[in-house]
Amino acid sequence: MTNGPDPLTGKTVIVTGASSGIGREVATMLAQRGAAVVLAARRRERIDALVESILEAGGRAIAVPTDVTRITDVQALVQRAIEEFGRLDVLVNNAGLARLGRLEQQDVHDWSAMIDVNVRGLLHGLAAALPVFRRQGRGHVVTTVSTSGIKISPTMAVYAATKNAARTIMEGLRAESTDGVIRTTEISPGFVRTELADGMEPSAREQIQAGMREFGLDPVAVARAVCFAIEQPDGVEIGALTIRPAVQD
Repeated sequence: MTNGPDPLTGKTVIVTGASSGIGREVATMLAQRGAAVVLAARRRERIDALVESILEAGGRAIAVPTDVTRITDVQALVQRAIEEFGRLDVLVNNAGLARLGRLEQQDVHDWSAMIDVNVRGLLHGLAAALPVFRRQGRGHVVTTVSTSGIKISPTMAVYAATKNAARTIMEGLRAESTDGVIRTTEISPGFVRTELADGMEPSAREQIQAGMREFGLDPVAVARAVCFAIEQPDGVEIGALTIRPAVQD
């Protein structure tokens, strides 16, 4: 018996936060499996370079510089995907920001920045994509959440709160989408070797990066989980996946 075509072939997928880490690996793997990928991030030079790499390998991709905290940017992103590829099948909300610190430090600027990216950015994606999915009669929203929202650790209260807000929004969308038109998936990674810690204050950054080096997952592992959720046949929804190192507490 011969294998049929890859179920990802022909799908159009937006990936936010595609310039590095999980987003980069998700976009690369989707393109390798035949999907057309629309790469969104603020760092244009990085997504341009990734598009060039995908095109050289025979894939289909475009780069759209995007700040998910701006609704106009996200609306333009969705419109660009449709103009280039004719439809939008999946929105991967992967853009995220982590700024760790104890609440008593009162770092209101960092709190607001995390809320803007991790919560408002997700809502902007939904506002732009859901009407398209409804018109098409089909669509899939995949959102990167975090195990930080499952086990709350010191210095992570606000970050975990934003991720739990994202989890709640996704569950609300699932509850509102039982007519089968829109599928929803939450991916909750644990320690993964990414650049997420780069913008943290030094002591928190060193702690997180030490964990990443010691037992962090390769982001390819999370990319496989995302592809697994997307490749399911119509009518099958992978609602939530937690993926973390087996030794992570």
